[in-house]
Amino acid sequence: MSSGTGDLLAGGADGPGRLRALTSVVLDTLETAARARGGPLPAGGPDAVARRTAALCDPVLPEEGVGAEAALADLVRAVAEGAADPADPACVAHLHCPPLAVAVAAEVAGAALNPSMDSWDQAPAAGVIEELTTAALARLVHPDAPAPDALITSGGTESNLVALLLARERAAPGPLRVVTGANAHHSVHRAAWMLGLPAPVVVPCTDGRIDPTALDRTLAALDGAPALVVATAGTTDEGRIDPLPEIADMTDRYGAGLHVDAAYGGPLLFSERLAPLLKGLDRAVSVTFDLHKLGWQPVAAGVLAVADTALLAPLSLRTDYLNADDDTEAGLPDLLGRSIRTTRRPDALKIAATFRALGRRGLSELVEHCVRTAEEFGRAVDARPALRRRPGPIGISTVLFRPVVADALGPEAGDAVVAEVRRTLLLDGRAVLGRAVAEDGDGHHRLWLKATLLHPVAATADLLPLLDLVAEAAERAARREGDGGGGDSEGGGGDTAAPAEERLSP
Repeated sequence: MSSGTGDLLAGGADGPGRLRALTSVVLDTLETAARARGGPLPAGGPDAVARRTAALCDPVLPEEGVGAEAALADLVRAVAEGAADPADPACVAHLHCPPLAVAVAAEVAGAALNPSMDSWDQAPAAGVIEELTTAALARLVHPDAPAPDALITSGGTESNLVALLLARERAAPGPLRVVTGANAHHSVHRAAWMLGLPAPVVVPCTDGRIDPTALDRTLAALDGAPALVVATAGTTDEGRIDPLPEIADMTDRYGAGLHVDAAYGGPLLFSERLAPLLKGLDRAVSVTFDLHKLGWQPVAAGVLAVADTALLAPLSLRTDYLNADDDTEAGLPDLLGRSIRTTRRPDALKIAATFRALGRRGLSELVEHCVRTAEEFGRAVDARPALRRRPGPIGISTVLFRPVVADALGPEAGDAVVAEVRRTLLLDGRAVLGRAVAEDGDGHHRLWLKATLLHPVAATADLLPLLDLVAEAAERAARREGDGGGGDSEGGGGDTAAPAEERLSP
């Protein structure tokens, strides 16, 4: 092997040439592997995927290396043939988006240059791009605040953690009481635990949203103790948005703080038509906002916006090798207080590239497409006699539905059919649907199939065959349940895939 840096490194003057050759290997393999997979995820289930992956990748650390081209060809083939591909219209289980090509291309540049966003001398220009990007996002969330600010985070979990941390410091000596809905993301409870706070007070929900009357009683019972209400704009299971104006009025009345977890719903702000759904968001002291959900960025691309940059002061930290006092006084920017992490990637670069490429209008069109597609998909469910949608409006771009045959079997057996339908389609490699327990029209909680529609270009027609797959699988599952049979699928756990023409996604 040559000792020249161009043979090993991605950076410098020679690195891009070597990277270009290796990138070609990656792209060719991705293309071939996607065709070989033939659907939204590999058939056969966990054991089959593990065997096929190990056959290509084991040993990961051989005594003698196989070379860059061979290693990439094998590993990329394994991960791509074994992927759950969010670019496939039948991959709709989670808040798991297909990334935009411009964002992925920017990610390559960021990885090659490898700036670390904890000191100016590691990220001179990347720090400026992050500052411009966070300023734009802060102004989007808090348009009327005099000095809003935002941090780049690894996602909603970190954003919620930092929001509670900042609230804890404001409440000192405390203790801070966190009040949140039964619909809140689990990261709120985990953050309270990690920060040594009392367990959050959970407020009941009605139709998947915080009940304002119950919240009023809860805040009154705290009798003026320092409190942070955590509301949600886009729940994970249902896409519901809490009544933000009423909650903001209540927190003002009781002197509590308001944090809104808008990891899912935040990007509705890009659309003038949809932004009113988030009325009251700008009254929150802090807001979680993800762009690797309804923003089509590669993971990770999280944001925490605050109404006033002074709120971030508790994150300030001085360590001589990164932000010595005399360096800062001499004009070198201090990046260390911009995160609870030290080493971190230049995630703002891909966000900035996407923003510059599409503009607010282009982003608005993509967000509106997803919301419109979900509404059309919901109407298509309503038109199918074999399927039933959860009563009520569509939650942003999330549709909950279940086969009608499940309702005829009783609560436990019916839910078992819904669960089996999902697993059957997963193990056959035909579709990636989510699951959610949610309230039905009669007040009982039932298990639903969940379609979270984040594909920015897929048409409703691309999704309709998914409904046929569900109806067919449900009929088979209901017959087995009625006969007293079991099992998650018909042969789904084996390594024999269904014929390619049967596995093709809608």
